[in-house]
Amino acid sequence: MTRQPARPPTAARIARWTVGLLLAINLLNYVDRSVLAAAIPKIQADFLSPGDPDARSKMGTLNAAFLWSYMLAAPFFGRLGERMSRWKLIGLAAIGWSLASGASGLAETFTTLWLTRLFVGMGEAAYGPIAPTVLADLFPPERRGQVLSWFYMAIPVGSAIGYALGGNIAEHWHWRWAFYLVVAPGILLGVASFFMPEPRRGGSETQPVAEHRARLADYWTLLRTPSYLLNTLGMTALTFAIGGVAYWMPDYVHVFRGEPDLGRVNLVFGGLTVVAGITGTLAGGLAGDWLTKRFAGGYFLVSAAALLLAFPCFQLVLHTPFRPFPWAWIWIFCTEFFLFFNTGPTNTIIANVTHPSVRSTAYAVNIFMIHLLGDAISPALIGTLADRFDNDMNIGFSAVSGAIVLGAIFWFWGARYLQRDMERMPGRVR
Repeated sequence: MTRQPARPPTAARIARWTVGLLLAINLLNYVDRSVLAAAIPKIQADFLSPGDPDARSKMGTLNAAFLWSYMLAAPFFGRLGERMSRWKLIGLAAIGWSLASGASGLAETFTTLWLTRLFVGMGEAAYGPIAPTVLADLFPPERRGQVLSWFYMAIPVGSAIGYALGGNIAEHWHWRWAFYLVVAPGILLGVASFFMPEPRRGGSETQPVAEHRARLADYWTLLRTPSYLLNTLGMTALTFAIGGVAYWMPDYVHVFRGEPDLGRVNLVFGGLTVVAGITGTLAGGLAGDWLTKRFAGGYFLVSAAALLLAFPCFQLVLHTPFRPFPWAWIWIFCTEFFLFFNTGPTNTIIANVTHPSVRSTAYAVNIFMIHLLGDAISPALIGTLADRFDNDMNIGFSAVSGAIVLGAIFWFWGARYLQRDMERMPGRVR
């Protein structure tokens, strides 16, 4: 493997600023997503009648509205990101979803709130598939696992802030203010993006990659890349499980498990998510980079093994004699730690097996699939099952948790193809 030459100080500073700015935007991204989940009981009380038999099903559609617009718009913006300045798209995306989130706080009807979540999803669709490609163009393959782990560390930290912010503001002020407070930071970060330099596509590859304008035939290579397909299937299964559980967890603990203080529930859940997410995400990135030097499918192997550990931990959350709180928080922490372990490695796989000219689309297609068959379905499914089985949320949680094991199977299967697909990548697209 050819050693990358040392980068000049200016390039190193730009790379650090890039990681910092994209991390901050991603942090705000997940704050906005979790604010909604944290405030569900208060929003439901404002918009739906107490005796509505389909209340949880309807509340689940708020998340579905965001996810459907997010996943449907992602391929369009991914393709656009291969033809224009990615930083301009990122800036417009951050400003757009921040304004839409503020509009969520202004909603006076359930339908209006549902529509604002559609626009939030469209804004985030312009960011999700593009940001990791900027990082991939600044850092070589052997460092991407760690760098992308730092970037995706925003998932647990931002989610935790969102849970704590949304839950406490909803409990002590009003849930609308939780949406208002994200507007100004999002606009400022969006404006800062307009001043960032655009990296050369493929500039950090270990083997030189010529500039190439993608053709339709190039996108079909994604469907002929086993490690990309199996990675996407594994991420889809995981997203199906974790998306539904994360959306309903505060409500589950507060209502179904009888913890009375919603603000405290969100604060504890948020704190556990921060610690488990940071340690799990960073440990997964380091472990993936380390194991890949010794085993060709290292990124897949660490991800699959972590899922097999997460599954029994989650079952201990649900079933006696381990159910009583506060002890069940221990199993929630362990579950989150192992679920976050795969974040850096699985996103690194996408970057490492796709040509820079189609990388934004590769991430966009991945986003489309994992949400179409993942958390666009599971929150509403859990809510529907709870409505139909006397509000027993354990039934819904158990129904979706089997997907964790399915994700591990796909990732163990993908390990056999990763090294071959990485070696073919630079010369595959001409």
